This record gives sequence, C-alpha cells and structure tokens, in this order.
Amino acid sequence: MGMTITKPAIDLGIVTTNGPAMLAFYRDVLGLALQGEMPMPGGVGVMHRLLCGSSLIKLVVLPAVPAAAAPGGIQGAAGYRYWTITISNLAETVKTCVDAGHKLVMPEREIRPGVHIAIVADPDGNWVEFLALG
Repeated sequence: MGMTITKPAIDLGIVTTNGPAMLAFYRDVLGLALQGEMPMPGGVGVMHRLLCGSSLIKLVVLPAVPAAAAPGGIQGAAGYRYWTITISNLAETVKTCVDAGHKLVMPEREIRPGVHIAIVADPDGNWVEFLALG
C-alpha cells in the first residue's frame, strides 16, 4: 500500500549558511511570500518559511554546515540537484533574476511543443528550473 497524501504539495528544505543572500533571492527576487520564521531546535539556526504556490520552502540558515553539496547542478553529482517552479511569466522572471546578478545556467528553451524552461542558480549555486506551458 502506498502513502495517503494529505497535502497537494511538498515542503522543501534548503540548508544554507548564506542566509541574507538566499532570503533576498527567494523572497525579494522571486517574490515568495514569507510565512514566518522560527528558531531551529537547540538554537543552532533559524528557519524562514516561504510559500511557493501550495508548497512550503524551508530556508534553514545555520552558522556552519558539516559539508557543502557538490556544485554543478544536474551533472555535478547524484541526488537532489534541482527543483522546478511552474510559472506563466518565464522571460520576465529570468530577466529579473539576471538583472539582480544571479547566474543564468540555461537560457529559455522549448523542451517539447508548448513547454519552455530556463534554469537560474540561487546564491548558493542550487539550480532552480522555471517551467512555462503554452
């Protein structure tokens, strides 16, 4: 028997030591709504909760992390390497990210009829794919 899912979205945790830049990217550049902040158990950091559609992005800011993730996006290593946000204003979003100084990993392209993507790196180098239909 499989899971009985009770929320039509996921919560994604992104761990960083680069709190101000990461919060500025997700909240100010992408426009994700800050739902709140909470201290992490044991007082070792803070979690900023940002809403992305029905999904919750948990930006966990720690003073230090035991190991950094391998850079390089999809080709850099196995495991979770990127995540996708489906949007309706792809060109505008990419321009906003680039104008704010963020690296454009993959310019807008059509991957199949009516489906366009672009990929931007956040301040920590994590890849965020934007997908537009139509």
